[in-house]
Amino acid sequence: MGFELRGGWGVKVNETIEAMRDQWKSMSSMAGMFLMTIFLGITIQPVWDEDEVRAFGAEGTTQTGYIFLELALIGIFTFVIIWLARKNLEIIIKGFIMFSLYFSLMYVVAPYVALILMLTTIGTTTNVFLITFILNFILMATLWKYPEWYIVNLVGILVGSGVITMIGISFVPILIIIFMTFAAIYDHWAVNGSKHMLELADTMIDLKLPILLVAPKDKGYTFLEEKGDVMKEKIQKPSQEDWNDPKTRPVKVEKGGRDALFMGLGDVIFPGMLVISTITFLPETGAVVGSLPLSSEFGWIHLDPLLVGLGTLLGGLVGYLGLMTQVAKGKPQAGLPLLNGGSILGYFITGLIVYGPSELIQEISLF
Repeated sequence: MGFELRGGWGVKVNETIEAMRDQWKSMSSMAGMFLMTIFLGITIQPVWDEDEVRAFGAEGTTQTGYIFLELALIGIFTFVIIWLARKNLEIIIKGFIMFSLYFSLMYVVAPYVALILMLTTIGTTTNVFLITFILNFILMATLWKYPEWYIVNLVGILVGSGVITMIGISFVPILIIIFMTFAAIYDHWAVNGSKHMLELADTMIDLKLPILLVAPKDKGYTFLEEKGDVMKEKIQKPSQEDWNDPKTRPVKVEKGGRDALFMGLGDVIFPGMLVISTITFLPETGAVVGSLPLSSEFGWIHLDPLLVGLGTLLGGLVGYLGLMTQVAKGKPQAGLPLLNGGSILGYFITGLIVYGPSELIQEISLF
């Protein structure tokens, strides 16, 4: 027994399903990168879970003022990048971001280099930093010289996992949730209101920088030929025949960038840092399950906070599915409202099941 959706709403639903069916490979690929980034962050979380490496120390983990500082820095960064792009100073943008990416890579590459060297006789601190330096330099040089989509994605996944870990270990979950809420509101306004986030995305695409992830829709796709106008609306001008024929269809708005699916790295970072914060700050109860490399050198993770972290991740995936129903229509979307909303909902639902309400909202202060 089947059913058929009728009416205007039914037509829209059928069109959305058909569009998602046509793009399922790129959407699945993007979901895989979303998961990979966060799982990689989970593996290195025990390594950096120390008060000495938290962004604002142990006291800063519960201070709301630092969250507003982070939000202000995001706004300043966006303004400066767009201003430089409009002044045709792209080389400054690229140099600054490449420099930042290099040091972000340290947080994820160094632990795995250390783990591998521990199996040899050359596992000294000096060798770890030397090999990490060389590997990061090779990655950055390759990205600069040949920024194809798979290189951009590799660096983006590594950088994203490092960033979610460093922010996730620095703030308790309730502060991360406040951060995510304000960021989602800002993202909605920046995409649908001022639209300056679309301009920022086009700048990153034009410069071939891994501040976004790329999921090709076709096998022969190359990111090297992508121009920085993917997010812009293109007006299709009517021909002379159109002017002479009053029955001609109205002017259309075409969307660029249909050869690949793009998602800003921030759309992965915000849900990911709530996952890491959950694993870091919720009570260490339940069995010791270890970190994913299953090495005591990487530290250990307890089952209960891990379950809540995975529930948070599942909520983010539900939000991702909802986001894809909109992205399938070909119009740029603000990702954070759905992704952050799903992650926060997953945190509270799973947290209530595992811990009850008492452990989910931590005590915080302004300063």
